[in-house]
Amino acid sequence: MSHLVWAVPALLVVAAIVSGRVSVAGAATIGLIASMPVAMLSGVVPFGLHELAVSLARGAWIGGTIAPYVFGGLLFWQVASRYAAKIAPQASKPDVPASAPDRRRRLFFASFLVGPFAESATGFGVGMLGTVGMLRDFGIAPRYLMVFALLSQTMIPWGGMSSGTVLAAAYARMTPTTLGLCSTIPVALLMPVWLAMFWRAAKGAGFEGSAGDCIREALWIAIGMLLLAAANAAIGPETALLAAYGLLISAYFLITQRPDRTELIVAARKVLPYVLLISGLALTRLQPALRGELTALASIAPFADLPPFRPFLHAGVWLIVGAMITAWLTRQGNLLGVEARGAWRTGHQAILTAFIFAMMAEVTTGAGISGAIATALMTSLHENAVLLVPLVSGSFGILANSGSPPNALFLPSLQALAVQAGLSIAAVAAVQHVSGMSLGFFSPVRMTIAANLSEGKGLERSVYRFLMPYAVVAFGIMTVIAYAVVTLY
Repeated sequence: MSHLVWAVPALLVVAAIVSGRVSVAGAATIGLIASMPVAMLSGVVPFGLHELAVSLARGAWIGGTIAPYVFGGLLFWQVASRYAAKIAPQASKPDVPASAPDRRRRLFFASFLVGPFAESATGFGVGMLGTVGMLRDFGIAPRYLMVFALLSQTMIPWGGMSSGTVLAAAYARMTPTTLGLCSTIPVALLMPVWLAMFWRAAKGAGFEGSAGDCIREALWIAIGMLLLAAANAAIGPETALLAAYGLLISAYFLITQRPDRTELIVAARKVLPYVLLISGLALTRLQPALRGELTALASIAPFADLPPFRPFLHAGVWLIVGAMITAWLTRQGNLLGVEARGAWRTGHQAILTAFIFAMMAEVTTGAGISGAIATALMTSLHENAVLLVPLVSGSFGILANSGSPPNALFLPSLQALAVQAGLSIAAVAAVQHVSGMSLGFFSPVRMTIAANLSEGKGLERSVYRFLMPYAVVAFGIMTVIAYAVVTLY
């Protein structure tokens, strides 16, 4: 009976999301409100008002460390985009390459490089906007343009400055760098699925490539994943994709476009804010002495087992300050207030959701419920409970259009289960995180955004039929990865 009571908050969250009548933040609020009496009346350990206040404060602290990533990423992107348009206003509308091979290369460039880069900087589907913006004048049928737009979401664990990964790491009581690095493995194993989807859609859209084209595209993806893994290890996940794909985009642009001197200078000026920001952050990560000095300047850590707030090292703070400096140097200071309000309008729901789910996770953990659920799973399913993660968390991620809700609901229990079963906490957390994040690719919310951007309203069902085989394979791959974690670790 206790287990049914413990499940009530999660079941209410699921029901609220499935109903479609409340936002994800609203569903999280319902779950948080329900979790309080459950924890106080049915908790495994004594859990009174004092413990509740501490748990809520811990959750608020986790949410507060995440908020600057979301707001700062959006603000910096908006200011930098306005600056880039000012540098080359005539290039705001991309030209359509004349030859078929060049169009094919641009198609790959927009879907797998530019789109994920934009999504990493901001989140919230901006990657789809960047991809569609580059391909809008190609005359692509909306059905296929929607698929190319969705492919910008393939690196979603690093979306929004990896805010979801940082939050998941806090739930799993591990460093973001470790979780980001471990997540590159399942993400890399999913890439053949997305590539196969791209090749089929490109053929249907009239941009069929040769075997050589497919091999080259696979090699670019492989190089990108290696760069991403290295960047995660070196500088952490927050700016890992920006750094790795920044290099990849530059190399791809130079090799495939072969720009002249003028075009190269214009391109370099447009991306200068990103180069300076990423270089500065990389320097603070790669120079231990500098990192130590910046840490000593300010480090706030009210909870010993939670991430501290170090303003001089926090990538979100760098983004906000970088946006302000860019606006001032480019004489856009008068527009900074407008951009800040726009960033808040776009990101406030995600920020509130992070706060509320973090509080809910801390309440259930503080009351001992997460550990008790893990014990029950170990008793009934043993470590094989991990095999259910892709199906359950992936489905939840699709419903919620985010991996954060399933992470908040399941990661604390999975972390406890991994400890009890002697499994790798990092590997289990990566399976959970990537299942919720990457399989959210198939979310109806993302499909609606793609349809709106591609003028494909009414085609959603047709596109879902196109995607269905890839969804089955993606869920299967994640289940095989979960099995490998159980048997190998």
